[in-house]
Amino acid sequence: MSDTACTSQASTSAVADQRWMVTLSLFALYVIWGSTYLAIRYALVSYPPFTLAAIRFAIAGVLLFTVLRVRGESMPTARQWKNAAIVGTLLLAGGNGLVCFAEQSVGSGIAAVAVASMPLFAAVFGGVYGEWPSRGETAGLLLGFVGVIVLNLGAGLAGSPLGAIALIVAAISWAFGSVWSKRQDMPKGPMNTAAQMLCASISLAIIAFLHGERIPAHPEAGATAALAYLVVFGSIIAFSAYLYVLKTVRPALATSYAYVNPPVAVLFGVALAGEHVGGFDLAGMAIILVGVGIITLMRVRTAR
Repeated sequence: MSDTACTSQASTSAVADQRWMVTLSLFALYVIWGSTYLAIRYALVSYPPFTLAAIRFAIAGVLLFTVLRVRGESMPTARQWKNAAIVGTLLLAGGNGLVCFAEQSVGSGIAAVAVASMPLFAAVFGGVYGEWPSRGETAGLLLGFVGVIVLNLGAGLAGSPLGAIALIVAAISWAFGSVWSKRQDMPKGPMNTAAQMLCASISLAIIAFLHGERIPAHPEAGATAALAYLVVFGSIIAFSAYLYVLKTVRPALATSYAYVNPPVAVLFGVALAGEHVGGFDLAGMAIILVGVGIITLMRVRTAR
């Protein structure tokens, strides 16, 4: 066999392997991240909300940080640690922590739908830095916020005003942290995530203490299993898959999980936890996702 033929065969094999890896990675993002909302609900049976998030990100952060250091990744600078602490607090403490808090009274599927409004707030915060939305993006924004209003009319959020407020604040916190971080000196690559998780675990532990929470002495086995699932699958495996697709495929495909996670979370909640989803809930989800889709499409066209 000639060298050219060998090279061609190796190239074809590499492309096929990459396709399989992309497919498996997207499957992980769609299913695993969609299922984490239900896993949070199961873990909340024994673990208080902010304590749950603190333990999750402390374990995941230590594991990821250790692996990266063993592989020779450099330590973040003092400025990078400071920025990671701010962003981690906004995204993981303010974002995920409040989702855990809200899921004490709100179904996991509805929580996922409410969090899907995050890109709407991100588009608004972009204007603070001069990135004002175009006409098409403005139409998507208005439509998305109508969806948020419709979602709050449904039984899923109307019966828990505090949970609804927590979810909206969570989406706002995640959006602002995402927009702000793009203009800061952050740690490079996966070390950014490890640093954010470590810093966020400290913030969450402080919030848990101020909230009067304590680590349960005898947690149920199912709740601990759900916590382990969140650490291993939700924080380590799924995020690694996200980093892979982010480097391998177009950004629009890499971030498509934002549209898939809400319906996946709703299906998990209905099928496994007996959650009820009403007409307003479904209508709000559809409107929010269409609004987010319009914003994404307009940005893709602008970037071309």
